[in-house]
Amino acid sequence: MQRSVFKILTQSQWHDARVNGRFDGSRDDIRDGFIHLSTAKQVRATVVRHFSGESDLVMLAIDPARLGADLCWEPSRGGDLFPHLYGSLQLCDATDSFLLPIGPDGAHEFPGNIP
Repeated sequence: MQRSVFKILTQSQWHDARVNGRFDGSRDDIRDGFIHLSTAKQVRATVVRHFSGESDLVMLAIDPARLGADLCWEPSRGGDLFPHLYGSLQLCDATDSFLLPIGPDGAHEFPGNIP
């Protein structure tokens, strides 16, 4: 079983989620009908592909066991299986949050446990 899955939010989205106790999805999530999540091995590429240069990012670590049947693993980029959440993300399912500052090299800095 996957230890954690991850969701990238802007600080504004993170603020709204904390006020509401849940995250209902970004524009892209709502358009696609599910909340896009990533594994530890996928999250760096997700940030580079979709959030490059954004300086206000927060990464949520989520316990996939808490998501139940709403979590589906489906093929996406290059055929890799990505975690997709069909429903709102309840903040009680997030186990941690991390700011993702941009480092001197222009890349986002991740916590040490992300490969």
